[in-house]
Amino acid sequence: MEQVNILIIGAGVIGLAIARELSEEFDDVVLVEKEGTFGKHTSSRNSEVLHSGIYYPQNSLKARLCVSGVKELYMYAKENDIPFKNCGKLIVANNKKELYILEELKINGEKNGVPNLQIINKAECKKLEPQIIAEYALKVPSTGIIDTHKLMQKLESEAENNGAFIVYEMEVISIDALDDGYLVNFENGEIFEANTIINCGGLHSNKIAEMVGINIERENLQLHWCKGEYYKSSKIKDIDHLIYPVPDSNGVFLGIHLTINLHGDVRFGPNAYYVDELNYEMDEAYKSEFLKAIKNYIKIDEENFHLDDCGIRAKLQEKGGEFRDFYIKEESEKGLPNFINCIGIESPGLTCCLTIAEEVRKLLKN
Repeated sequence: MEQVNILIIGAGVIGLAIARELSEEFDDVVLVEKEGTFGKHTSSRNSEVLHSGIYYPQNSLKARLCVSGVKELYMYAKENDIPFKNCGKLIVANNKKELYILEELKINGEKNGVPNLQIINKAECKKLEPQIIAEYALKVPSTGIIDTHKLMQKLESEAENNGAFIVYEMEVISIDALDDGYLVNFENGEIFEANTIINCGGLHSNKIAEMVGINIERENLQLHWCKGEYYKSSKIKDIDHLIYPVPDSNGVFLGIHLTINLHGDVRFGPNAYYVDELNYEMDEAYKSEFLKAIKNYIKIDEENFHLDDCGIRAKLQEKGGEFRDFYIKEESEKGLPNFINCIGIESPGLTCCLTIAEEVRKLLKN
């Protein structure tokens, strides 16, 4: 049986960031992951966008950790030669109703501390992005993109350099609370006894919480998987900003948007629909939905419009439900001291990875 001080479950970008953060101060930090390498699910199946914090309710964790997180992540990327681009984005509007939404977004963003927001007119939009159809746009300079693989690679290497151990192909199958710590059983027969557990299980984080005895239905911690697909087009070039429509009114997703990667290639998505199984298969069932949405802000060659990739988000917000914040909590009040849950870490989780790690460090020290 292995004796472990701090056991982190899940090596997505959040788990890796927490391993790096805690291993700077604490000894015997171990990160386990059921897959063969880091970031095999949500952390590598996304838009690679660094968000500004404009969308989220004031004083929410998503707002607070995103606004500070994007600044911190740009600095971290620059200091560590991680490829990124602070390209900014335009949220476009084509009628007065959508303009009103932009104005509300601007007010919300300013309350959250998002800097340098500006509503611009059609002529100013054309000057910035000649190919984009827009009567108005909200210019959001702090948004950008990052190489998520290189980011996770750096977080992994720094954690290991700090003395943390990262072990892959270690699937947790049960957790038992002891008088002082936790007994963790793995699918491969290994057993760890840990003083502290930090649950960063991503798509399965609710199941990890359930293993230790938390009633996820009573605590309203059921996760709802929301799938999003991406399309790509090699015909559209020379786009400098990310282009977003006004967001979905229910807050489920931010609309089918145009993103660029670090090579300037264009792709569109994601859409959003709830699913019951973890399945990354794709078909063209939603192609017409994509084209209809995209044509509101750019002309598109339908002959050169193809499926690219997809991802699944772990949402606490159920279908038709209201906004749900990140759940980041030390569970002493549930009789589980030194058990920290990170559940429902969807977008803007990538942007917040360093600040979420700092939040966990504070919980652990307190």
